[in-house]
Amino acid sequence: MTTRRNFLKQSSIYATGALVLPSIAFTPLKEQQYGVQLYSFRDEMTKDPLATLAQIAAIGITEIESARSKKGHYYGMSAKEMKKACADLGMTLTSGHVALDTNFQKTMEEAVASGQPYLICSSMPSRGQTVDNYKKVAEAFNKAGESCKKLGLKFGYHNHEYEFESHHGKVLYDVLLEHTDPDLVHMELDLGWVIVGGKNPMDYLQKYPGRFPLWHLKDMDMGKKESTEFGKGALDIKTIMQNRKTSGVKHIFIEQEEYEYTPLESMKHNMAFLRDL
Repeated sequence: MTTRRNFLKQSSIYATGALVLPSIAFTPLKEQQYGVQLYSFRDEMTKDPLATLAQIAAIGITEIESARSKKGHYYGMSAKEMKKACADLGMTLTSGHVALDTNFQKTMEEAVASGQPYLICSSMPSRGQTVDNYKKVAEAFNKAGESCKKLGLKFGYHNHEYEFESHHGKVLYDVLLEHTDPDLVHMELDLGWVIVGGKNPMDYLQKYPGRFPLWHLKDMDMGKKESTEFGKGALDIKTIMQNRKTSGVKHIFIEQEEYEYTPLESMKHNMAFLRDL
């Protein structure tokens, strides 16, 4: 059983290096820069976004993907303030999770002001688990992609597990892939939810090369159906990472939604795990 002492010892190896060699300790792998989905730090970002961003930058995260919060897309800051806060810490605001709703025009305008290139719809706007509904959603996604493209943005979609259910013998996520224009809808593959949905992420990366420019890298405890620290769950991270170049992924965002201790401790562990790979 993992004790708090052992967990902190393991995850602090990376942090100890920072005290000794601050210039190199948290430098990400040369071939891959890592980002974080800020839902991982949802409570901390709501309470003190600037201090939390500073902690995230200190462990080697270089890209940020924002999430919706009760204080808006940028945690009480304006889009320009969020952009500056990230830039001041050496990070890039790359993407944001949003809803495809009646406020989408304003959401796009905010994204333009923030400088972020991607807007990602974070969940299905209509949960009817039928082929026809997914075709309708695909049409809505194509239209959103057109609107974003006119403003210099890229629209995308982030999956959960329910998209991998089948209807009339057809996997619903495949319906989305087949009825969305790759030039307008950039899929963000949440690797953890894929395995919870009973599928293998590698199958999708091989069958649809180039369709997933963004990933959520997330390990999953399949017993609890919850996210966990890297190496403790069912995701074959090593194989996934060995195939990242051929998959065409451009941005990898680490996400962890449940913790044994704190988000920062878990994220230090995750970064150390990736470094060891």
